[in-house]
Amino acid sequence: MASISGIVRFAVASLLLCLALVSCGDAPSPEPDTAATPFTRETELPDPELDGPVSLNQAIRDRRSMRDFAAEPLPTELLGQLLWAGQGVTSTDGKRASPSAGATYPLELYVVTPDSVIHYLPAVHAFEHRDSPDLRPRLQEAAFDQAQVGTAAAVIVIAAVVERTADKYGDRARDYVIQESGHAAQNILLEATAYGLAAVPVGGFGPAEVADVLGLPADTEPLYLIPTGFPRA
Repeated sequence: MASISGIVRFAVASLLLCLALVSCGDAPSPEPDTAATPFTRETELPDPELDGPVSLNQAIRDRRSMRDFAAEPLPTELLGQLLWAGQGVTSTDGKRASPSAGATYPLELYVVTPDSVIHYLPAVHAFEHRDSPDLRPRLQEAAFDQAQVGTAAAVIVIAAVVERTADKYGDRARDYVIQESGHAAQNILLEATAYGLAAVPVGGFGPAEVADVLGLPADTEPLYLIPTGFPRA
């Protein structure tokens, strides 16, 4: 009987322990907030210059990855010129500055400056933006502590909504979108060179971390970072 009593006591204790774990255990983790951080203002950009300071051939010759930046901020018109080179509308039928598979245009351009986050609006050559604390240190951390990300006057983020291209090309879409980000990046880098700016492409970063820093929509994936600014003398 003593043995049976011990078994019963053990069973009751085990049951009570299980109940305690169920009632006191961790609650289910809340779903992550995937809503995009909203923008609060819109700024119209000056018309892009069509006659650049140097020829395309000279910009190709002179382009170099430059990582040392002056603290001077980029003027709005220069920033607009870079964004236009990457994704600006260049024809009356909506075609853009860089090629896109099936003209699906999955790319979205964002910019981080010391005091704002910017989203380019190609259709109207404007950007929407919001005030922000300086996010460059967090971007630098997300980019495996590459110093140029934290010191550039502006960091252009090339991101993409892959589903726009997947609607037409299915499983091939991601390859096409990654290629497209390279097209846009080279346009931006050549434009930066033409205007005497320093710039460098950065592909090493955590996409989820960058998306979190910028507060991107859940369907938008960062693909490339381009720190840019005036070169340090």
